[in-house]
Amino acid sequence: MHVIVTGGSSGIGLAIAKLYAARGDRVSLLARHSGRLDEAKAEIAALQGVDGSLIRTVSVDVASAEATAEAVELCEASLGPCDILVTSAGIVEPLAFDAMPASVFDEQVITNFLGTANAVRAVYHGMKSRRRGRILMVSSGAALIGIFGYTAYCASKSALTGFAEALSAEADACGVDVSICFPPDTLTPQYRREISRRPPEAEILMGSVRPWSAEAVAARIVRGLDRGTPRIHFGFSLMALAYFGPLIKPFLIWWFSRKTRKITGKEAS
Repeated sequence: MHVIVTGGSSGIGLAIAKLYAARGDRVSLLARHSGRLDEAKAEIAALQGVDGSLIRTVSVDVASAEATAEAVELCEASLGPCDILVTSAGIVEPLAFDAMPASVFDEQVITNFLGTANAVRAVYHGMKSRRRGRILMVSSGAALIGIFGYTAYCASKSALTGFAEALSAEADACGVDVSICFPPDTLTPQYRREISRRPPEAEILMGSVRPWSAEAVAARIVRGLDRGTPRIHFGFSLMALAYFGPLIKPFLIWWFSRKTRKITGKEAS
């Protein structure tokens, strides 16, 4: 089986790639930074029983549809048609909307949403023609509720929900399975960078939940893919938001608004 992972040089993507490689599957990693890809490949190849010749890396920015298609073509030429695509490439830059440059907002939407669509487009035709394949989009718990300072990130990750649902409706008759997952805060290099920039208002809502390890998130994702689960959730609070959001969110928004006004008042004084 050939598994292609975007954002595979670190974090959740790398942890997923390790699990599949340990099973003996062929794994391709796509990411922007060639140096990190080399390090990731070495980490995977060092795992017991893993054949390094079954690991392929390609440096690419998924924001480019053409470059992503070319990268996938290279991977499939080396390791065969893609059986599973995991779209884990993503970025987050927390900042209040009116303080966020348009370029920073756009980059998050392009990478997180359009980058996912570009990767899916690169494998989808082949999967349809073979009448088999699995696609897993990595969204975020931030897709389930709006968070102060995360306008671009919440918007881009929420958009993946509609994309996954609509694509699933189209793909089902062709034998292609489409899934989406909503990870919580996860201990990754990106999280460590993000947390240093997280606004105090966002910390009210997000800081009370202990981050998961990338390995634990990856294990649940792979288990969900094995079972054909269309939506993969993490922990009671995010699962409750996913299924009972219309009932829960009005109270959360009211509570959060009160807390935010207190912070704003302190800053103004």
